[in-house]
Amino acid sequence: MAEKKNSEARIKANNRYNEKAYDRINIAVPKGKKAIIAEKAAQNGESINAFVNRAIDRELDR
Repeated sequence: MAEKKNSEARIKANNRYNEKAYDRINIAVPKGKKAIIAEKAAQNGESINAFVNRAIDRELDR
């Protein structure tokens, strides 16, 4: 049987923290665009989330 990476208590604690610390935005992009975004993010050594946040911050600073 596979061992759980995190206990149920740890998962609940993480979820409570995330709920307090972050707002969530779900976006939809045309099929295939996610792969392009992921590739560009990887080229920059960052996650998709970091890439999108950086793009948003750049636009908000304009």
